[in-house]
Amino acid sequence: MAKNAVVRRNVVPLKRPRSAAYSGNEVIGRSLMIELVCVTERAAVAAARLRGRGDEMAADKAAVDAMRQELNRLPIHGTVVIGEGERDEAPMLYIGEVVGDLSGPRVDIALDPLEGATLCAKAQPNAIAAVAIAQPGTLLNAPDVYMDKIAVGPGYPDGVVHIDSSPADNILRLARAKGVRVDEITACILDRPRHARLIEAVRATGAAIRLISDGDLAGVIDAADPAETGVDLYIGVGGAPEGVLAAAALKCMGGQMQGRLILDDPTSRRRASEMGIKDFTRIYDVADMAQGDVLFAATGVTSGGLLAGVRFGANVVFTETIVMRSSTGARRRIRAEHRLVGETCLD
Repeated sequence: MAKNAVVRRNVVPLKRPRSAAYSGNEVIGRSLMIELVCVTERAAVAAARLRGRGDEMAADKAAVDAMRQELNRLPIHGTVVIGEGERDEAPMLYIGEVVGDLSGPRVDIALDPLEGATLCAKAQPNAIAAVAIAQPGTLLNAPDVYMDKIAVGPGYPDGVVHIDSSPADNILRLARAKGVRVDEITACILDRPRHARLIEAVRATGAAIRLISDGDLAGVIDAADPAETGVDLYIGVGGAPEGVLAAAALKCMGGQMQGRLILDDPTSRRRASEMGIKDFTRIYDVADMAQGDVLFAATGVTSGGLLAGVRFGANVVFTETIVMRSSTGARRRIRAEHRLVGETCLD
């Protein structure tokens, strides 16, 4: 986009406590909320240009390069503590990479420039670009291994579900807490051979299942907003980095989540030890994975339950982003119209 391009954003404030006082740090936080939108928009649009082309690596690289470029414009001294790519050898913003113009506060960053690269390559639903920013030392330094997860949205008693309970017990307790029949509960599960017994157990209860081929970060976020997405529960095994990002989102949206790292071989245990993990069987909740004040933003690449995907028109690009802050409860859904004049970047 040329420098004289017009960007029109329809900002919908969903909720914010009226009594919140704004300190100097608050002003920084509010400013960064909008800056984060630009970060995920750029990554999402870059990936969307390769949507449906069948090349996961190219789409992932485009998103990574675009996100890195936009992060380096932010007035922060940021360190990437959760990246993506070690497990599947994808291009990545690597753990320990310093980003930002180094003029502002020190922050830790968790990110996934293209969550659901396969979904993007196949033009299937729920590919997103996501990033979270928090104070240094407040995000779990999770190794790039798998994590067992369970998550529900806000409004339920603490412990309504538990990672060590059976699927039947969790679904029954959730249905009772929601005041509905079991057959009115919908669980989101990654469609993987490892989940065959889990899927069978959930279906035996009478609950519905929404199987997703990829994108468990989006699946957890969907469970935090059942009225919008129709998903009540996320359950199953996915990536640990995505688990930390999901916890950051739930810290802002409300809800409950538990995760346990799967460290079933010497290599994964060594990785965990190198990142300071001592208890290999620990169950982490949202507060363990994302402490303090958290900013979270996600932009749709392909359309899903929560976000519309990037749309290209004649000299115009449309995006939809959700951006949130945990300390204030602020949640904004931003539908942006980027009018292009000449070049097709989002400058």
